Amino acid sequence: MKNTYLLLLFLLAVYYGHSQQKYKITYEQLKEYEGIYDYINNTTLKIAASPKDTILYAIINESMYKLKPVDKDVFKNMSKEKVTFLRKAAAISGYSSDGKTFNLVSKKVSFPKEMWYPRPNAKDFKYVYQQPKQDNDGLAAANIDQSGLDKSLLNVMMQKIVDGTYPNVHSVLIIKDGKLVFEEYFYEYNKAKLHEVRSATKSFVSALTGIAIDKGFIKSKDETVLSYFPEYTLQNLTEDKKSITIENLLTNQSGLDCDVSNPNSVGNETTMNYSKDWIQFTLDLPMIAPPGTKGMYCSGNPITLGRIIEKATKMPLPYFAKQTLFKDLGIKNFKWDFKPDQSSAETFCQVYLSSRDLGKLGLLYLNKGLWNGKQVVSSAWVKESLTKHSVVQGVDYGYLWWIKYLNVDGVKYYGKAAQGNGGQKIYIWEDQNMVTIITGGNYNSQSPSDELIQKYILPSFNKK
Repeated sequence: MKNTYLLLLFLLAVYYGHSQQKYKITYEQLKEYEGIYDYINNTTLKIAASPKDTILYAIINESMYKLKPVDKDVFKNMSKEKVTFLRKAAAISGYSSDGKTFNLVSKKVSFPKEMWYPRPNAKDFKYVYQQPKQDNDGLAAANIDQSGLDKSLLNVMMQKIVDGTYPNVHSVLIIKDGKLVFEEYFYEYNKAKLHEVRSATKSFVSALTGIAIDKGFIKSKDETVLSYFPEYTLQNLTEDKKSITIENLLTNQSGLDCDVSNPNSVGNETTMNYSKDWIQFTLDLPMIAPPGTKGMYCSGNPITLGRIIEKATKMPLPYFAKQTLFKDLGIKNFKWDFKPDQSSAETFCQVYLSSRDLGKLGLLYLNKGLWNGKQVVSSAWVKESLTKHSVVQGVDYGYLWWIKYLNVDGVKYYGKAAQGNGGQKIYIWEDQNMVTIITGGNYNSQSPSDELIQKYILPSFNKK
């Protein structure tokens, strides 16, 4: 009886062990799934096999998402949902996910080697500092030698990005004392290529709000939100909802049931993304707190703010940006489709900019709204924007700007940040008279952006 019991335990252990093993697949096998496929909203996505890490990726617009193999033709996406590839006559014909089926459109697709490797010949890479080139874009360049930055630390950082210790970092730029002193790009990115900004777009909306107020299009940050939307018949209408102000949107304190950190929130961001009208969706939400009392990260707030700017200025939001903020900063190349409806479900109404142009917003705010002698945004608005008004996800929050510190060997460095999913970071370091810009592709996963700044940039300023 005892031997039978031990045999049973052994068989259970073997079964359990096998069930926990990851399904293994080769690069050549993964390549069978490559192609262009139908996707939601009459769009397409690409499926690519990485020769670097033998992982399958779904590429939606500019974003890459891992698909982990769990069985033959079966993968799980980053939301743990099953993606099952379908076959006809043994050949891949499409895939199914979340109860929907999507067809293979074409197998004729190629992926450049640069998209998989941070630099060519990474094994032989040896970093040599090069001063950023002076371009005719309004951003001055200078050598790093007089900046106080530690070149040896930056050397280590570069080696670790290239050897894959810090994956999917697309660019690192440093502006010190008003000059671009460090500028490096990885994978297929370069200084001209536009990059997804994701939620760092919110800080651009904040700047445009200030400009709209400065120019008299919006009378005051104290104006009520609903006064701009008389055409809507709203659900869950209460006196609290009627009292939501523009400032409440800026501080993410609208009080609406919309919180990205709460999976049970009625205002789930994904649900909003696939709704016909994001403004209606947001303003229909029930109230769970009086306006101005509770900070909750809600993308519907700045989206609604963007539409208010459009109504006040009688211009599309991107056009208003082009005529004001972008024109003054010399930003000529950008992409911004602000269409808050289901057509933007996978692009999120975000702006696409180069890393240099991202740095311009940080430098503008570091200089209190002044650019080349012109007051682009009022100094009062910049000060208010970078002042704590609320706490969101445990972090101090201004007007769609994060107010954070990074701890470096016991020294706290206080910064103001525009940040977005994937590792997009514009940091303003007032005490160091510095702006750091990092872009990346770590979507829906931990980004190394803050660690790069903590370990290789800020330690230069620690007191010896």
